[in-house]
Amino acid sequence: MSKKRPVVVALAGALCLVTAACAGSSTDTASDKTSQAASTSGYPVTLKNCGQTETFTKVPSRVVVMNGASVAEVSTLLALGLGDKIVANQQSYGMSEVPGRAQAIKALPTGNVKLNDAYDIPREAMLGLRPDLVLSTTSYGFDAKNGFATREQLKEVKANSYVSPQGCDQDTSKMTIADSYTLLRDMGKIFNVSDRAEKLIAASEKHIDEVSAKVKSKGEKAPKVMVLFSNMAMGGNDFSSVVAKGIYNDILAKAGGTNAFESASQTSFADLSKEKVAATDVDALVVIGYNDPNPAAYAKKLLKEFPQWPAAKNNEYVVLSDSMYLGPSNDLAVEKIAKMLHPDAF
Repeated sequence: MSKKRPVVVALAGALCLVTAACAGSSTDTASDKTSQAASTSGYPVTLKNCGQTETFTKVPSRVVVMNGASVAEVSTLLALGLGDKIVANQQSYGMSEVPGRAQAIKALPTGNVKLNDAYDIPREAMLGLRPDLVLSTTSYGFDAKNGFATREQLKEVKANSYVSPQGCDQDTSKMTIADSYTLLRDMGKIFNVSDRAEKLIAASEKHIDEVSAKVKSKGEKAPKVMVLFSNMAMGGNDFSSVVAKGIYNDILAKAGGTNAFESASQTSFADLSKEKVAATDVDALVVIGYNDPNPAAYAKKLLKEFPQWPAAKNNEYVVLSDSMYLGPSNDLAVEKIAKMLHPDAF
C-alpha cells in the first residue's frame, strides 16, 4: 500500500510497551485530578523551539495534534495522562505495543475537520478549532505553502506551537532515544507535570539498561538487522522504505544489533533495488507496521523472497509499531528486539 507524498515526507524526514515486568515505564497512567490540576505557580513557562520562543502562561486545554505520519506526540500526551486536553488528534498507527493505547488514540476527538491533500488540518480549519497549543512532528506542519497555519498566525490567535525534537529541518537522521525523553520533558514542563515525565524517563532508562546489560553479558556478535516499513512505497525502487539512520539505530544498538543498511544512505531512509537487498546478509528482520493490518504477513513474504538470508533460515523477525519511533515506548522495542536477537540472554 503506497502512501502519498506528504506522508512520505513526514516519515522520511522524521519516522514502554509494557510487559508485566515493565508496567511502570509506559502504561498510560490513570488521570490524577490532583496532579492534573497544575498549580499556576509553575507559570510562565518559556521554551525555545526551532528558533522560536514559546511562552505558556497556563496549562493548555485545547490541544491539536497534527498528523505528521507519527504517533509520538499523541502517545506522549496519553502517557502523561493528558488525553483530556486534546480537542483534535490526527495521529494514528492503528496498532500499538502498549496495551490499550491504540484504542485510547482512536477514542480521542478528531475535531471533525476535512483534511487537506497532506492528510492534515488546513489553515482555516485549524484556526476554527481555537487551539491554545498545536503539536507537529516536523516544521512541515507549519509551512504556509502547504496550506497550513504558520506559527506566527497561531500566535496571532494566542495559540502556542511546538515542533518535536529533530523536526525543525525535517531531517531526523540524527534522532536518538534521548529525543523521546526531550519530548516527554518538554510536555512535562508545558503542562506542569514534570514529575510524571521524569518517572516515565527513569523507568524507561532503567528498563533499557537492564536489557542491554543482559545482552552484553553474553558477549555475542551484533546481528545485522533490516528495518523497514510494511507495504510502504516511498521511492522508485522495490525497497524504498528501508531504514538507514535515526532513532531506529539507537534502539538496535541497545538491543545488541546493528543496521544492515546503515551505510546505504545519508538520510533516514534508503531507496534500494531488489538486487542490493538480496546481496546483503540479513540476520534478522524488524517490520514496522504503519496502518497495515497484517505486517507479519509482509515479514513472512520477505523471508520467503530471500531464502538465502540467515533471517529466513532461522525465521528471525519481529513486528513493531509505535515503540520503534519517537515516543514514550522505545524501551519495549529494545526489549522485543533483544529477545529476538539474543534469546539465550533472557
